[in-house]
Formats: sequence, C-alpha cells, structure tokens
Amino acid sequence: MEGVRILVTYYSRTGSTEEMARAVAEGVREVKGAEAVLKRVEDVRVEELREYDGIIIGSLTYYGQMASEVKRLIDESVKLHGELEGKVGAAFSSCGARGGGCETTVLSIIKAMLIHGMIVQGDPEEHHYGVVSVGKPDDAVLRACGRLGRRVAELALRLKKGGRRL
Repeated sequence: MEGVRILVTYYSRTGSTEEMARAVAEGVREVKGAEAVLKRVEDVRVEELREYDGIIIGSLTYYGQMASEVKRLIDESVKLHGELEGKVGAAFSSCGARGGGCETTVLSIIKAMLIHGMIVQGDPEEHHYGVVSVGKPDDAVLRACGRLGRRVAELALRLKKGGRRL
C-alpha cells in the first residue's frame, strides 16, 4: 500500500500558529507511511489541494474568525467543489485571550471542509474540534498538536487501506 500525503497549512503573524503547525507536521511524520507537507497558506495554490490525502489548516483568530489569508484559500476552493470529497480534514487555531474565539475559528474552517465532503477528524479526549492555544502554545498544546497530526495521518492511512477514494 502506498502512503499518504498530508498538507499542514497555516497563517501566522506572531509565530504561535506557526509553532503549532510545526508540531502538527511532526505528529504526521511520526506515522509510518505518512508524509507531511508544511506550507504557509500564502504559498498554497488551490489546485494543489487535490494532491493530498489530508488537509490540516491552522489560523490565528480575528474577531472569532479565521484570518483573511486562510479565508482566501477556502473561497478559492469553490473551484474544486466535489473534488476534495473523502479527504481527511482538521483545523487548529491560536488567539490572544480566553474566550477570544479560537473554537469558532476552528469551526468555521471545519464547516468549509464539511461542505467539500471531507471527513473531519475530531478528538474525544481534549481539543474536541481542533487544537486551540491562548497565546504562545505551551508544551501541552504542542503535544496536542502532535496528536492531531498523528490522528489525521492514521485515519487517512486506514481510509486508503480500505479502498476509500481520497
């Protein structure tokens, strides 16, 4: 069985979301048969989303929503409507204050993934919707980011092994 490719893309201004993205990518790389591709969202061409078995998107939070740079990619992804079906998706976010909108940011990204027919990886333990960090991510958040990356990679591999189109 061939492996899976997982895109970890993010937008960061202060470095917090970028640090989280690196930890997510490391989690993907811990899974045998999984390749992580780490890119700033500004460097992702919408057409290349077809090339991945999983897509994990991270954004800082602006007024409870994703950054406009992330929204741009999602808006452009309408060109691929129906072509991302069955791919595994997940999201993560950072914000400046408790109650600052991290979860609403994650949910706004997930909603777009669901509209594409993607399979969203949640977590029954902690960070149910996606990993969030208030301010600079601490060790616990970075461990959760690694877990997110591993879980997405493992699910993508199980789906591919089962013959599910990714």
